[in-house]
Amino acid sequence: MKIYSYVKRPLDFVIALLLLITTSPIMLLVAIAIKVESNGPILFVQERPGKTEIIFKIIKFRTMKVVSDNECNPLSDMERMTKVGSFLRKTSLDELPQLFNILRGDMSFIGTRPLLVQYLELYSPEQRRRHEVVPGISGWAQVNGRNKLSWEEKFVLDVWYVDNISFSLDLKILFLTIKQLFVNKDINQNDNNTMKDFNGN
Repeated sequence: MKIYSYVKRPLDFVIALLLLITTSPIMLLVAIAIKVESNGPILFVQERPGKTEIIFKIIKFRTMKVVSDNECNPLSDMERMTKVGSFLRKTSLDELPQLFNILRGDMSFIGTRPLLVQYLELYSPEQRRRHEVVPGISGWAQVNGRNKLSWEEKFVLDVWYVDNISFSLDLKILFLTIKQLFVNKDINQNDNNTMKDFNGN
């Protein structure tokens, strides 16, 4: 673990740079498709807590319409999801811009998934330990149920990862993530939302 902690960041940087170069044509096509289908920005940018709860801005491709209903009430995630966005979610192509987050050191390929800033005050002391590592595009919770898990189950898996992080574990998570891309399981929690908000324990 100690040796791997020094190697992980350089590995992330080199692989992210290579992927950014090789996937740039795909990213260009995705950007065009998003812009053609609906009004709004191409990218979705939002503040998230990283390692030691330092706030950074996560970058993703926008997958939802920027709209409300006739009474100005926000629509559910699935009602706002565009056709292009649904495809991006199923293939995880919406995550590609996070390669820039990895290059900047905000994120890693494997870690605990960065959640919303407002959740910080809701965690138990044990759950807050998920921020002891650099957040990742994928993680132990994501390959063990993803959005079908309860928040409490996710946090248990996150803390387990923090306590057991290793090269072999990251490699296992990477292969399971790739496998998951072809199965398209557990992307959404239900028909209306990708995942319910966390309201505390």
